[in-house]
Amino acid sequence: MADIAVVGSLNMDLIARGPRLPRPGETITGLGFLSLPGGKGANQAYAAARLGAQVAMYGCIGDDAHGRALAATLGAAGCDTTRLHVGRAHTGVAVIHVGEQCGDNAIMILPGANAEYDAGKWLGDRDGIGRSRILLLQFEIPLEITLAAARDARAAGVRTIVDPAPAMPVPAGLFDATDILTPNESELARLAGVDAPAGLTEAQLCDAVASVRSRLRGALVVKLGERGCLVCVDGAVTRLPAVPTQVVDTTGAGDVFNGALAVGLLEGRSLLDAATFANHAAALSVSGKGAQAAAPTRRQVDASLHALQTIPARRQPE
Repeated sequence: MADIAVVGSLNMDLIARGPRLPRPGETITGLGFLSLPGGKGANQAYAAARLGAQVAMYGCIGDDAHGRALAATLGAAGCDTTRLHVGRAHTGVAVIHVGEQCGDNAIMILPGANAEYDAGKWLGDRDGIGRSRILLLQFEIPLEITLAAARDARAAGVRTIVDPAPAMPVPAGLFDATDILTPNESELARLAGVDAPAGLTEAQLCDAVASVRSRLRGALVVKLGERGCLVCVDGAVTRLPAVPTQVVDTTGAGDVFNGALAVGLLEGRSLLDAATFANHAAALSVSGKGAQAAAPTRRQVDASLHALQTIPARRQPE
């Protein structure tokens, strides 16, 4: 059985690149179009497999060209795709706008077959996942399945890493079933009930971290993009600085981080060291285009770590 199991979404990313993101009601002329494999679950599975882990992907695709292409791409990376279900609906699609000048993105998800992952499918998959060592979860399949998977995996002694993305209310009980929660800044704000459309100030960030930690049994890792990440474990809060890189496209960077985090933990690293490993993987990913297409190899991440000799972490005040 695979060491890392991923229960989540598979989408085909339809990527429109423009000079910037269009404002509401505005039409602008784009610069190019790409169709690339994506979906938060598939992205994390692909990233972990590219880094050398044995990974199994659990999810639902449609009986169509997009579904077959997604399964083939994961298989080529070394993922076990034999647990993928074929649903009645079309394969999930993500329509992504990317701003060329800053690399920011705006995404609309059309779940399709992802929404058909139900309790019956989960019951058939549960035993296989229970024999893995780490389970990666996100919020692009029905939340009741995410919650059931987290609870069952924890009961089986499988370490659960939950990416609460896209941002939405967390189901009751999920915090108790999570070993590591990995929100980005906007997702952290949503979890903490903070209205910060322009981003969190440092004071708001500290308050939001404290609020979420008070309800979480496990550890918290906050992905902050160009500001690095925060690792909150065993009462300590440590900031890891971002790895310097030229940003081309941030699509999927958080998914690469999660996949790499799982690989680091699988190899016996501490959470802080695994987050450092993941930081380098995510930084490499934003220098390319697309989600899976830009996921780095193990050799690239190891070279990045060696080149920078890892900038020292900075302890945050409590």
